[in-house]
Amino acid sequence: MKKTTKAVTALMAAAAIQGSTFPLQKMALSGVSPFIFNALRFGLAALVSFFVFGKGKANKGIILGAVLSAGYISQTWGLTLTDASKSGFIVSLYTILIPVFSYILEKERITIIQGFAFALSVAGSYLLSGGIGGFNPGDLLMIGCAISFALHIVLITKFSKQVPESDLLFPQFFTVALTNAVLGMKGKWILPLSSYLVIVYSALLATVLGIYLQLKFQKSVGSNRTGLIFLMLPISSTIFSYLILGESFSRPQWIGASIILVAMMMSSLKLRLQKEGKKA
Repeated sequence: MKKTTKAVTALMAAAAIQGSTFPLQKMALSGVSPFIFNALRFGLAALVSFFVFGKGKANKGIILGAVLSAGYISQTWGLTLTDASKSGFIVSLYTILIPVFSYILEKERITIIQGFAFALSVAGSYLLSGGIGGFNPGDLLMIGCAISFALHIVLITKFSKQVPESDLLFPQFFTVALTNAVLGMKGKWILPLSSYLVIVYSALLATVLGIYLQLKFQKSVGSNRTGLIFLMLPISSTIFSYLILGESFSRPQWIGASIILVAMMMSSLKLRLQKEGKKA
């Protein structure tokens, strides 16, 4: 498998896994403090990454952790106030913010094809979500989440070029866990069994594995293309919301999913054109 193909496949898998956590958290967070949920999730992720990858290097890991803390606090809190599929759409808007942060931090310019693909992604994500309906406080939190996730993706690309990916895991997860533990200090730390099961799934697969794949492979494709690949996230969120929560999956949502897939394929078109140009 070619290096680029391997990177794209790995990042798509990471996005699909992370998207699946939206309905799972929605189901498990009833009456549970989002801060405590995140503290336990990232605490377990930190523990596993410490024994598997070591303590890493604190400086860049802490920066990633601070940005990720803002994202997951707003996401998990927002999920208690809005629909899982709707939240998936709003968070997916981080894709149009990635080029902004990417240019500011890495001077990575967006191509015409990528720009069109990003525009398609907004339309597709809107249809996939079934429309956003009335705006509520949970949606505002999801916008904050989108901003944090966009910055986090660009910083992952930037930092993973500078240090080994294993150095950025433990300090990042520990920072998120500690931040949430402080915020949830006065809450109830005894949770239902279902919440613990979702914590284990989210910690091991969506967090340790998912972010490791990002750190390892994003530098091969760049932040802008990663943003388009991560359009898999709202598709995954909607499919799992349908399977787990019974949320409807209408014809417009199928159309939206198809538009998103077109946008994702367009992200590969540029590379093919470049390769053909070099051969010529």
